[in-house]
Amino acid sequence: MDIPYTVEPRPDTGLYNAKVGIWLFLASEVMLFGALFSSYILLRVGAPEGYWPHGWLNIPLGTANTLVLITSSITTVMAWASLKMNQFSRFKFFHACTLLLALTFVGIKSIEYHDKFIHYSIKLADGKLADGHLVSKSSDFNLEKKTGHIVIDGHIVDLASKKGADLEEELKKIYDLRSPEGRAVKHEELDLAAAQIASMENYGPWHNTYTAIYFTLTGLHALHVIGGAIVIAFLWGPGSKLWRTDPERFTNRVEISGLFWHFVDLVWIFLFPVLYLL
Repeated sequence: MDIPYTVEPRPDTGLYNAKVGIWLFLASEVMLFGALFSSYILLRVGAPEGYWPHGWLNIPLGTANTLVLITSSITTVMAWASLKMNQFSRFKFFHACTLLLALTFVGIKSIEYHDKFIHYSIKLADGKLADGHLVSKSSDFNLEKKTGHIVIDGHIVDLASKKGADLEEELKKIYDLRSPEGRAVKHEELDLAAAQIASMENYGPWHNTYTAIYFTLTGLHALHVIGGAIVIAFLWGPGSKLWRTDPERFTNRVEISGLFWHFVDLVWIFLFPVLYLL
């Protein structure tokens, strides 16, 4: 039994089945990301003055990833257009480019994630705070047993003894890296013995509200990129066999995957300025 409207448009919508389905799915995706963006806005507006981070993310890497995804949108359109012109070899080339660009995006994002997981906020026994990237730690380092030491590339701020304007100035060294105070901070290698450390925590999603929403939004987006890349890889590889038996239906499948990919790209176009620039 043939399933109707897999190629020809439905009389009620003017679209074939898969296109109706993808638009309904994308509508649910808009609601999902819309809720998360709304949560971000409410969390940012409700944050105490001076405690919302600025400049914590790598803008050049974020810009590079933006260009990567924009380029991938172009290549996925070119892949679909190649099929419409009956140029299967060109489709293979452009779809391979899209897949490679998707993997490039994930690779760059993993570099950014790694940077956060080796970035530590360390509360010292004297009440001061050391902040920086882990360089090395001794083989016997154990915070609970107070043995060994670690080396970080960072700086020390004194929040415990500061008040008023002085406290604001110290906070900017951590939270507002774009401020004159934040830019003026000089990093150096700090050798900290375990006995000096009261507690330490990296900049993972558990660190504060900002990192929680950052990892939630970008992590969910990265999962969409990976899912889209899996579909693209299938259509490029074993799924392309359908071209020999039903080229129009295969072309429609590529178009549907392209619509999803454009949505993923569009989400990043919003994520980049909201998280990296504002």
